Parts: sequence; structure tokens; C-alpha cells
Amino acid sequence: MNACMKLIIIAIVPRNFRLLEELERGEKGIGDGSVSYGMDDADDIYMRSWTGTIIGPHNTVHEGRIYQLKLFCDKDYPDRPPTVKFHSRINMTCVNPENGLVDQRKFGLLSNWRREYTMEAILTQLKKEMAASHNRKLVQPPEGTFF
Repeated sequence: MNACMKLIIIAIVPRNFRLLEELERGEKGIGDGSVSYGMDDADDIYMRSWTGTIIGPHNTVHEGRIYQLKLFCDKDYPDRPPTVKFHSRINMTCVNPENGLVDQRKFGLLSNWRREYTMEAILTQLKKEMAASHNRKLVQPPEGTFF
């Protein structure tokens, strides 16, 4: 073995262990409480279906609104990103206006997905995206409407 070569060992956490870690973190609450998530069905042993909540950021058209989302972690998660869909109607450049699906091509965190990213990171980044100049003043559907 060449002296310049180094052996790198990477421990890959199994999917269910990773999701259990995320569940525990989501149940404890995140940061200032404006982003949260948890499992839809506690009996789902595959831990596929999750619900997220984002409280709209201050000084935007989203301020004070509560947005509900669905996240679906397929068998390839976390190697592949979850499917993310707004349940609450929202007008954002990365969200399909017909069905609420977050377009992976238009949302950097999903288009450049890395295994270490989390559902928390997705929700936090979506909240930041709400406050971005191209989204912060977009006219929004009536509050309390759903896809």
C-alpha cells in the first residue's frame, strides 16, 4: 500500500436507525419551534410516512401561517431524498401549484441531496425559501385551503 494512500472507513447507519434518530429529534422539538415533524402512523414499522409543519417566517406574506406538509421516505431513504408535498396551499417557486409537490429540480437541497441531509434540514430550508426575495411577497392562496 502506498504511503500516500489512506484508508477511509465510513460507517453507514442503517435506514431504520437513522429514521429513529430523526423521530427522536423531531419529538424533542427543533430550534425556535417554527419547524416540527413526526410520523403519521406509529404502527408503520417501515417509517415511511411523515408530517411536517412550518410556521411562516416573520416579515413575509407567510408570517403567522401554519403550513402542513407530507414527507414520504421510500426504501432508499436516506440515500435518496424523500418526496415532499405541501398539504396546505402555498405559492412558492419550487412548489407545483397544482398538487403541492416540491419540485426536486427547483429546490437545491433535494436536487443536490446528500445522505447526511435530514427531514429537519428540508423543513428548515423550505422556511428559508419562504423568506427568499423571490417568494416572500408572492400572493398566497386563502389561509386554511389545501391541495
